Amino acid sequence: MCLDEIINLHKDIDKDLDIFMTVSNINNFLNRIIPGDCISIMETIPDASIDLIFADPPYYLQINKELRRPNNSLVNGVSEEWDKFESFEDYDKFTIKWLTQAKRILKDNGTIWVIGSYHNIFRIGSILQNLGFWLLNDIIWIKSNPMPNFRGRRFTNAHETLIWSSKNKKNNNYNFNYNAMKALNEDLQMRSDWILPVCRGHERIKVNGKKAHSTQKPEALLSRVILSSTNVLDIILDPFSGSGTTAAVAKKLNRQYIGIEKDINYVLISKQRLKGISSYDNETLEITKSKKTNKRIPFGQIIERGYLKPGTIIFDVKKKYFAKIRADGSLTTLSLRTQISGSIHKVGASVLGTPSCNGWKFWHYYNNRKIVSIDYFREKLRSEMN
Repeated sequence: MCLDEIINLHKDIDKDLDIFMTVSNINNFLNRIIPGDCISIMETIPDASIDLIFADPPYYLQINKELRRPNNSLVNGVSEEWDKFESFEDYDKFTIKWLTQAKRILKDNGTIWVIGSYHNIFRIGSILQNLGFWLLNDIIWIKSNPMPNFRGRRFTNAHETLIWSSKNKKNNNYNFNYNAMKALNEDLQMRSDWILPVCRGHERIKVNGKKAHSTQKPEALLSRVILSSTNVLDIILDPFSGSGTTAAVAKKLNRQYIGIEKDINYVLISKQRLKGISSYDNETLEITKSKKTNKRIPFGQIIERGYLKPGTIIFDVKKKYFAKIRADGSLTTLSLRTQISGSIHKVGASVLGTPSCNGWKFWHYYNNRKIVSIDYFREKLRSEMN
C-alpha cells in the first residue's frame, strides 16, 4: 500500500469518527468499518436495527510464554493485547456488556452467531442464556487442516464452536434458509458439523510476508453463516471485525455490513480489502426457497388468464389417463368406465388410486408437439405476479 493510499484511508476513518459522534440513524453506520471500542459504538446504534450479528470475540487464551515447534522455531499464535484480560471475572464483565448491547440492537427476529475456542465459548454460552437469548444450534467447525499439537501433550485442537441464538425463546420468526443449506449440501440436510479448512493461500492477508491477523476466519465459513440466516440487503454487524472477513463476504452477497474494530491497522487492512470487492448480481444471489414460501396459485387462474383453454385435453406423462379441462378449472376424465370429476389433484389421485396427488406435476399437455407439465404455467404466473 503506497503512502497516498494510506493517507486517503486515514481521511476516510476521520470522516467516520466525525459521523459517529452525533449519529443515531442506522443508515449512517452502513457499509463502514468503524474504528473504536465495540461497546461504545454499539451503544450509539439504534434499537432493533440489526438483522444478524456475527461475533468473533477475544478468546482469552491466557498465554504466558512463547510457543515453539520441535525445531525450536516460534509459532505465530495469538499474542496481541486485545486478547489479554485481568481475570475470568474481567472477561465475563466485558462479555456481558457487549452481549447486552447486541440484544438491544438486534431486531426481534434477528439472530446472533458467536464463535470461540474451548477457552471462552462455554463462558459465552452461559452468559447468552443468562441474558435471555435462545440457543438454536451449536455448530462444530472441524478444521480439515488444523495446526498440530507440537508438544504432544494434548489432543490436536482441530475445531472451533459456533453458537447460533435467537433474541429470545418467543422468537419463532427468525430467518433460516433451510433449502439453501440443503442445496449447498447436495440436497441433504445440512448438519451441525462443518468441515472447512482454515484460512490459507491467497485468501490469507499478509503484510511484509507475515499474516496480518492471527485469527483470520475463512470466507467459506462466513459465507455459510450469512447464506443460512440472512437475505439480500439485510444488515450484518461484526463487533470484532478484525481483517474484515465478515464485511467482505457480506459485500459479495449483497448484504449491508457494519464492522467495528479497535486496532487501526486492521481497519486500514479491511478498507483496502473491501475496495477490491463487488457484489454478485441478483440472479446469482437467488437462493433455493422452501415451497411453503411460494404463493399459492389455484389452477382456475391458469384458465382465467387464458394459458389453457376450457376443453383442452391433458394427460399423464405415460398417456394412460386423459381428462378435459372445464370452464371452472375442474377436470372430468375421458375413456374411463366411471367418469371422475374434480380438481387436478383429486382427479389425479382417483385415477391412480392413491390418497393424494400433485396434479401440477401429474398432468401434461402438448405444446408445439412437445409434452409439457402444466406446472410450467404455475411458475410463469408466479413470476409475473412477483
